[in-house]
Amino acid sequence: MNHSRINTNGITLHVAQDGPETGELIILLHGFPEFWYGWRRQIPALAGAGYRVWVPDQRGYNESDKPQGIAAYAIDKLSADVIGLMDAAGVEKATVVGHDWGAAVAWWTAMTYPDRVAKLIVLNVPHGSVMQAFLRKNLGQLWKSWYIFFFQIPWLPEKLMGLNHWQAAARGLAGSSRPGTFSEADLAQYRQAWSQPKAFTSMINWYRALIQKPPQTPANMRIHVPTLVLWGAQDKFLSREMAQESMAYCDDGQLVYFEEATHWVQHEEVTKVNELILHFLIHQGHEAHEGKEEF
Repeated sequence: MNHSRINTNGITLHVAQDGPETGELIILLHGFPEFWYGWRRQIPALAGAGYRVWVPDQRGYNESDKPQGIAAYAIDKLSADVIGLMDAAGVEKATVVGHDWGAAVAWWTAMTYPDRVAKLIVLNVPHGSVMQAFLRKNLGQLWKSWYIFFFQIPWLPEKLMGLNHWQAAARGLAGSSRPGTFSEADLAQYRQAWSQPKAFTSMINWYRALIQKPPQTPANMRIHVPTLVLWGAQDKFLSREMAQESMAYCDDGQLVYFEEATHWVQHEEVTKVNELILHFLIHQGHEAHEGKEEF
């Protein structure tokens, strides 16, 4: 693996890279509050299978640029960053894989740049239309999403999360995952990333932009590219029903539930997640996939 700084969409992103230059490009997008390190258990498997793997610290995170202002983190800009990475790699299309906020960006990229996404893989975040509908009509999901509204408060959330060397942020990871998922060594890596100047405010600005700078709804919300959704059913933040409803927006979608996994499914079910991703990459388009599976 090597680490580079890539210019894209007017900013510079730190990108971890692995795999052969001639391989098909796969871009892995992390969520909150992670950084490229959140995909460390998937990168070797994908690179070993011959894929060219790029894993950015998304804007505002860790070693990537942290532009000022909430508007800089609107989802249209986050999606344009991904397209800029494809341009920098010299490719017309790439497979886009996302978890948590990275999944939201991946969905949006596939909607707004359908000709640039070869395949879409999302983990534990629903299609944006499904998320909006559940926040409007489902009290259970509204309660689970309390933190989105807490993060709208200026400066206070990042101040509280940073107390005692990011104890609250670390507790959030450990408390929402299966015991032992994140080791002390892992949490040390995350604390270092969160401690980067302006990082945590920039990270929370993603949530502020979601509410305060919403995007214009695309004319077509459907996902036309082959799509794989992997979902940890014990997610404390997002209702499992949203995964199934997201399938209605996919022309060619496959859903796999992990009944014992949480929101952090790629950390907890490493072997199976890697197997499913590789199988989808290799075989999708050569054999039919419908419905859902459970593990």
